[in-house]
Amino acid sequence: MQRILKYLYLLFLFIPIQLTQAELPRFTDITDISGLNFNHNNGAFGEKYLPETMGSGCAFLDYNGDGWMDIFLVNCKDWKGHNTGKSQTPALFHNQKDGTFKDVTNRAGLDVNVYGMGVAVGDFDNDGDDDIYLSCLNDDKLFRNNGNGTFKDVTEEAGITNPGFGTSCAWFDYNLDGFLDLYVANYVEWTIENDIYCTLDGKNKSYCTPESYSGQASKLFRNRGDGTFVDVSRIAGVSDPDSKSLGVCILDYNADGLPDIFEANDTQPNKLYQNNGDGTFIEVGMITGVAFNENGIATGAMGVDAGDFDNSGTESLIIGNFSNEMINLYKNEGDFFIDDAPIAKLGQPSLLTLTFGCFFFDFDFDGKLDVFTTNGHVETDINLIQSKVTYPQRPHLFHNLDGAGFVEVIDKVGNDLSKPVVGRGTAYGDIDNDGDPDILVTTSNGPVHLYRNDGGNNHNWLKIKLVGQQSNRNGIGSRIKVVSNNGTQTRTVRSGSSYCSQSEMTLFLGLKNDIIVDLIEVNWQGGKTEIVKDVKANQEITIEERR
Repeated sequence: MQRILKYLYLLFLFIPIQLTQAELPRFTDITDISGLNFNHNNGAFGEKYLPETMGSGCAFLDYNGDGWMDIFLVNCKDWKGHNTGKSQTPALFHNQKDGTFKDVTNRAGLDVNVYGMGVAVGDFDNDGDDDIYLSCLNDDKLFRNNGNGTFKDVTEEAGITNPGFGTSCAWFDYNLDGFLDLYVANYVEWTIENDIYCTLDGKNKSYCTPESYSGQASKLFRNRGDGTFVDVSRIAGVSDPDSKSLGVCILDYNADGLPDIFEANDTQPNKLYQNNGDGTFIEVGMITGVAFNENGIATGAMGVDAGDFDNSGTESLIIGNFSNEMINLYKNEGDFFIDDAPIAKLGQPSLLTLTFGCFFFDFDFDGKLDVFTTNGHVETDINLIQSKVTYPQRPHLFHNLDGAGFVEVIDKVGNDLSKPVVGRGTAYGDIDNDGDPDILVTTSNGPVHLYRNDGGNNHNWLKIKLVGQQSNRNGIGSRIKVVSNNGTQTRTVRSGSSYCSQSEMTLFLGLKNDIIVDLIEVNWQGGKTEIVKDVKANQEITIEERR
């Protein structure tokens, strides 16, 4: 009898999972047919310079305001005197609304020759057009959107100077004055002149790890509101020269209405800068439990994102780490975080992969945030040294099981997404305006991949775009609560996150079978709250802040 009861219990436990997986959407690689003809150029010519390992990011943005997501791809360039014959500039692809994209880089004025790393999108001058910040090795760029399909390089006139090894970046309004400020993560002190010889086998040069180089302080630029910025990094208390930062995520971890900064550091303790509300921050990574892993060790942290994966009303953190270090899932307990990755079934599957880009998103619209990561090693010959670790690696797609844990479903969503790549940046956005999020993945020294979500909108959904008036125009930092029969969900408008990348800022809500949203509560930065009731599913709506 006990055996029968145990069998029935296990059957009850696993049948819902099997049914859910059977209904999962498929992801189709549409890169070729979409016209995204782009190959990343890391400039490699045999010397194995450290920056070549890092790859670059990507962004979804609507640069011309026509309501369709366009694509921006960051690129590096050749090293002086070593011609690879590959592209030397980033690329902007215009969405032609028929499933294809057109390269408009030159026409848009974005054909700059830089060693690019990361990108963040935001309307820093509140004129209704999204601007682009491009982080680079030594030469960051700020491009102001002219509103006519072109951009102007305003880096110098805006007062932006970052001579460091820029990586991830994010727009946010840390002082709540209605203008977007800018946080730029910096990595290590590397130049061709101070390049160090490292080897894995004692014979051939290999790429060095970040331990070989000193760290660099990140930058915080305050927006003066007149088109110019001032570097307040030291005054604000976020200028730590020991940091080796690759990932940045802005979140209000303690729900006090002030945006805080999480910085993912490679082989150095992660930082959590808590906003004091007076223009300064205090670093609380150690006391909140996010500085080190559960063994008290600083990991090789790469990308990061925040999201309310358990629908608790608070945002937790997902962090991608180096191979032989599992992903971190730091569950927000209010004053501190607990790494739930092992018990949530994210830890063991991610142990051998090296995760760069990662994000929370609800790809099947069941009302629960899932996790996607793109993976790939930094050493081309790693398989000769570690037989179970490869250079190209498969992504992870973890399906959320009602907030209690996750299950790997990369083999359940078609063959395209599961193919190994040397993954770096990744973002999500709705390229065909069918409601569900599609995936963009960049690779190191290789092609971009665009995966269309086929079937995510089989469940009901809602997309919400916020337009600030007293708050910043993008509504970045604003938080919404959505209530329907399926439950209560919270989302935050965010710039940056993942690794060096930018996802669509429109908020995606999965409603499962609900056809009506009972209530939408918008909490704008600055404390204003607005309520919208009885909204029909399967549409995109715009909520504008009242003056």
